[in-house]
Amino acid sequence: MDFPQGIDSKFRFILVAAARARQLQKGARPLVQTSSTHAAQIAQAEMQAGLVPVLVEEPDKLALPRKDRTRSTKRAS
Repeated sequence: MDFPQGIDSKFRFILVAAARARQLQKGARPLVQTSSTHAAQIAQAEMQAGLVPVLVEEPDKLALPRKDRTRSTKRAS
């Protein structure tokens, strides 16, 4: 399967298609003409056409949990 630009794996493709399908179910207008009425199929067709923008954050920009936020292991007396 050839992935649209910004999609580097099947997993990411599925995540983005699912998010777009939720938008369609909530009333967003389809970006492609299709005979399908299924939101997931419409979302996949939109992605294959390159009409769904994909934003991928760089790993260094993602928030990582801090080690100093761990819970105390002391028990209350």
